Amino acid sequence: MPQSVPVRCPACRREHSFLPPAYPCSCGAPVTVTVLPDSAAVPVPFRTWAGAWTDVPCTACGRTGQWPQPEFDCPCGTRARLTPGGILDFEEPPDGTGRGVFRPVTIRTAHDAVVCAAQFLRWLGHQQVRTVAPRASGGVDLRGPSVAGLVDPTTAPTGQREVETLWLHALSEGVLPVAFSLAGFDRQARARADELMVPLFVFDLAGTPQPVNDPADALYPDRT
Repeated sequence: MPQSVPVRCPACRREHSFLPPAYPCSCGAPVTVTVLPDSAAVPVPFRTWAGAWTDVPCTACGRTGQWPQPEFDCPCGTRARLTPGGILDFEEPPDGTGRGVFRPVTIRTAHDAVVCAAQFLRWLGHQQVRTVAPRASGGVDLRGPSVAGLVDPTTAPTGQREVETLWLHALSEGVLPVAFSLAGFDRQARARADELMVPLFVFDLAGTPQPVNDPADALYPDRT
């Protein structure tokens, strides 16, 4: 059962007790949009359809569904949206230090790969990362205030052109480019990524992104 967590209004700084919502998965199990106690709250001046939803995997069947973003109304008049940290499914170390163990989404479809990459970026600290559907013309599958992501779910290695397109898009937005691939990257793509300092990750059999170049290692230095 979900438990209440303390949250703070971003406007008046008043603290509230928030009960994360639960929704019914098609398999019949409840899906909880879990919110961590230190989840950031941001004002919502107006709503958009894309921004009102988030991807959450069912812990029972593994199916990922879209559910409303956790929000609350403060008596001061501010409507705030919470960063749904529980979507990343953290497992805190016994000593309570660090950011915990990343639990991947089982990748069965291209959408699963995008969702897993988005959760991984949030786990790395890039909050408010959202999937782009359909894919933007610049070849970007993930967008956030500090990052742009490419996710290649095909069975062919990702090429140099895809890496360069991602880098150009990120450069124009002033954000960090990060590329993910199921089949890895060809030699030209890896060489170009090293020149442009684009972090490259490949999904392992369990669905966890693994770094394949130095810029990616710099983002993920404490892997085990």
